[in-house]
Parts: sequence; structure tokens; C-alpha cells
Amino acid sequence: MSDTPEKEQAAAPQKDAAPPAQLPKADPTKAVVDKAGSPRPAAPRNERWFALRAPLPRSVGTLLAIAGPALLIILWFAVTATGAVKARDLPSPGETLRAVLDLWFNEGLPGAIWVSTRRILISFGLAVAVAVPLGIAMGAFEPINRFFDPIVAPFRYMPISAFIPLSLVWFGIYEGQKIAFLWLGVFVYLLPVVVTAIRAVPEEYVQTAYTLGASRGRVIWSVLIPASLPDIFDAFRVMNAISWTYIVLAEQVNKRDPPGLGYIVDLGLQHARPEMAFAILIVIGLIGILTDVAINTLNKVLFPWREKH
Repeated sequence: MSDTPEKEQAAAPQKDAAPPAQLPKADPTKAVVDKAGSPRPAAPRNERWFALRAPLPRSVGTLLAIAGPALLIILWFAVTATGAVKARDLPSPGETLRAVLDLWFNEGLPGAIWVSTRRILISFGLAVAVAVPLGIAMGAFEPINRFFDPIVAPFRYMPISAFIPLSLVWFGIYEGQKIAFLWLGVFVYLLPVVVTAIRAVPEEYVQTAYTLGASRGRVIWSVLIPASLPDIFDAFRVMNAISWTYIVLAEQVNKRDPPGLGYIVDLGLQHARPEMAFAILIVIGLIGILTDVAINTLNKVLFPWREKH
């Protein structure tokens, strides 16, 4: 009985103790909305533009997107106008623009663009037709993955230019050689992306489908493929970029049958006209950006729900 007051005194709250530290609450009146439409606390003023993964105001984003290329063009003007770099090493922006116009109106540039674009479309379509079904099978079934992965994986580490002589032996010097070369460059990188996308589908989706009575084939067609398609389609943007980086190399064999962009680049270098080569590089870059925007826009149209997650 004598120790009861001591226990009561120990159990009583200490009025003089400091309250535990609490994190500051976010002010809901200062919340912003991210790309997915979910509210998030506003960043501190000194971190407003450099907050981690925070969206920029549309006006600021547009200004920065214009400022980068504009600064590069100004620097290009400066180094060529002052003679810091010789014209044979770096043509001026004016010379490059004149070369683009001359190629467009006098040298058949539109036709060359179509020839190269057609080759990329055909090779890209064939790569998708092979890599996507095979990647789905490899991602869904481990025995298939163990069989094919040791065969395909080494090709990703081999220099693509080394396959030009082999493609000449296997496909000759005509159109089939160029398409096969571009096909290989896309296929070996697209296949592991498809496998990874299939395996990234949450296991809960698969088990739920089994619980509802779905068969193995039904799970693949109704769960794995629809859930992985946005990631696969998004990878098409990278594969499109790879195709355009290989097009000049692919067109170095039998360049004039029919002539593509690679032929014009080689022609400019042979005739000591670097402005022609720079003009084609800029044209390829612009085409790549346009096709990338087209694929990204189509991705948003086909999978609008992805932007909300």
C-alpha cells in the first residue's frame, strides 16, 4: 500500500515534458495538381521550379524548351561567324539552311526522305511482328525464356556495323539487305523490353484471374497483354530513335538503288560539302522528333487511363 502513491505519480503525465515534434502539415490551400490530377503540397518558394518531380507551369516549360535550342543556334552562329571553327569543319547555320532548300528543290530530298522512311517502317513492322509475340511467350513461360535468351542476348553487345558484311552475304546488295540490317538493330533491343513489360504485370492480377476461373491462355490475352501494352508501346519511341540512328549506316551499301538520306550524306562528304551532311543530319533529327511526337500522341489516345496513374 505504501508504494501506491509512487505508482500513481509515475503513471501521471508529466505536464512539464515537451510535446513530441510533429511534421508541419501541408496547407491544402497551397496545393498543386500533378500530371495525374492528384493534389500535392506546394513546394517551398525557393524550390518552386526545382522541386523533385514537380510539374512546371506551361509557360515556363515552353520558354525553357525554346531557350535551349535558341542558345545552341546562337552559339553555332558565334563560332562560325568569328572563324573560331573553319567552314569545312562546321558550316554556318545560313549555309546549312541553304543546303536544305537546295536539296529539297533541286536534289530530290523529298524522295530520299520517303525511301528511308519506307525502309524504317518495313523493318520496324517486321521487328514488332517477331519481337512482341516472342517476348510475350518468354515473359509468360520461363522454359521459353531460358531457351531463347542465351541466343538473343549476345547480339545486344555486338557492334551493329559488324553485321553489314554478313548481311551482304545473306541478303545481297539490294533492298532486303538494308531492311534486314535495320530489323536486327531494332529486334535485339525491343525483345527484352517486351519480356520485362510482361513480367512487370503485378502477380495479383494473374492470381485474381485464376480465382475467377480464367484459363492460362485467357490470363495471357486478358491480363498480361493488356496490362503490358502501354509499356511496350512506349518503348516504340526508343526503337524508332534507334532506327533513325542506323539509317545512314544501313544505306552505305548500294547507295543509289534507290537513293535515301544516307546516299546524300555520303555524296556531300565525297564532294567536300559538309553543309549537305549537316543538312541531312538536321532533317533526320526533325523527322525523328515528329515521329516521336506521333507515337507519344497515339500512346495517349490508346491508353488514356495511364496518364491518371
